[in-house]
Amino acid sequence: MISKYIGQLPEDLSKTGQREFEEAIVSSLDLSTWRMEIDLSSVYDRIEYEVLQAVRQEESAIKIIRNEILPQLKIERPELPFSGIQKFTVDQIEKAHRGLLFNGGVTAVDATRVTHDTLPITITQIGVCLVSYNGHFGSYAHRLFRRDLRMRGENMLEEVMQLLETRKKRGAQGIEEDDAGRFSSLAQRGLMAYAERGILMNEATSQWRMGHGNPFPYELFVNFWASKEEITKTTLTLLSNLVEHQRFVFVPSSTSSRHLITIGNALEPLEFVIIDTAKAGLLRIIENGNAREPMRGMQLDFVEKYGDQIIVGLFKCSSMAPPYLFYAHREHVHTAVLIAIADGLLQEHRGFPMLIDLADQICYSTFHPETFFASIRQAYVEVGQPFKFLSERETRNR
Repeated sequence: MISKYIGQLPEDLSKTGQREFEEAIVSSLDLSTWRMEIDLSSVYDRIEYEVLQAVRQEESAIKIIRNEILPQLKIERPELPFSGIQKFTVDQIEKAHRGLLFNGGVTAVDATRVTHDTLPITITQIGVCLVSYNGHFGSYAHRLFRRDLRMRGENMLEEVMQLLETRKKRGAQGIEEDDAGRFSSLAQRGLMAYAERGILMNEATSQWRMGHGNPFPYELFVNFWASKEEITKTTLTLLSNLVEHQRFVFVPSSTSSRHLITIGNALEPLEFVIIDTAKAGLLRIIENGNAREPMRGMQLDFVEKYGDQIIVGLFKCSSMAPPYLFYAHREHVHTAVLIAIADGLLQEHRGFPMLIDLADQICYSTFHPETFFASIRQAYVEVGQPFKFLSERETRNR
């Protein structure tokens, strides 16, 4: 596997960058080395020099990856479909535009989430939008309301003490915190991911579906989403339906796997390469998720059944754009990545599927944060408290 070749770097060499950065931090503690920025020309010169050197070395590494590492994929993983570097032709891209994208044969989904967090109440709005190039689109919304205090009037002192204890465990107002707040945020992100996939499967009518991110997101396998049998069963049923539909492609905006993006930079325009299946990554998520039985067993059964059916690969649209990961079903991976590249070419400088960007823009316009916050601020005005419970960030003049 590619990780095998990366792992062959000497330990000292692999830690050089980290060590140099740490030394730079330590030397920066001497504030006498800091200076007032009056003449910015020297700063620009330093930035230009550092970027130039970094890009040159990166390009040297890219040549080695293309010539030495990528060819090994075909030898190491012959069981993967389309092993080795594959490239589309301009004719294939044109056919994808005419026969799959511009006629509405692909529907993309994206979602947005915004939270208003104050002491009296926390309100979260989740919006999901579907869009295709033939003009069909749909918008769906849901709102969650959380209150720490709901007075029953039986023992008000005890209820207030419980309120203080609850808020002690929560983090700063208006910030997605650790502990209880992080759990709540993770549960909300899981609900958004579930809604995206559910609406894409239930409401889209096109043959092909396009999603943003990983088809099996981390949030749907941990904490709240792995705490109850009914929730786990419902979630895995939805994901099973997605896999069995087969005709889909998911493209994340970014990934924590920097080594994969480094490898992807070795691709030429219109090329793609298959790296692995989703099975190993899902098993790592489950291992670290600490789900209890029977939920853990249900998750492992899902991975055993479907993990190897989902292919993980890299594609590149143009020489200007970065590479991107993609996820697709084994049976239709060639068409799936063709759709992703053809759509990404519509914005050559980004190389990211424009249909996903379009869904994102419609989502942002339909569920604009300022419209959401304005309605809440008006509600506070109506009850005679326009400023008391708002955070500093919400009342700051910009």
